Amino acid sequence: MSALEQTVLTQNPEKTAQVALSVFFNIMTAWHVKTKDQIVLLGKPPESTFYNWKKGKVSSLSIDTLERISYVMGIYKALGILFPTREQADAWPQKPNKAFNNESALAFMLKGSMIHLSDMRRYLDAQRG
Repeated sequence: MSALEQTVLTQNPEKTAQVALSVFFNIMTAWHVKTKDQIVLLGKPPESTFYNWKKGKVSSLSIDTLERISYVMGIYKALGILFPTREQADAWPQKPNKAFNNESALAFMLKGSMIHLSDMRRYLDAQRG
């Protein structure tokens, strides 16, 4: 994490958490991701914590959770660059893909490890060239 990122996080962790979660939940809506899968993508927080986050009740997020959200945001952005319409970009995570043994990108990301999110981001960045 860069010094700038660290400064932003420490100056107003509540605002950072609220914005990050708002963006995350908007992406999840666009991708039609089920609640249980959203919890996995966020690193499996307790359900009560997750539902508080959905309501905007958050004072801060762990670096792990922020990093996961950052990967999801990067994946969302990369898809927006790769596809001519947002509709196509938002449909892609649910579609079977030969690059992931005919699993969907979402199924690959749901294996739960941050490495899967990182690998997906790298894969899409490589597709962009």
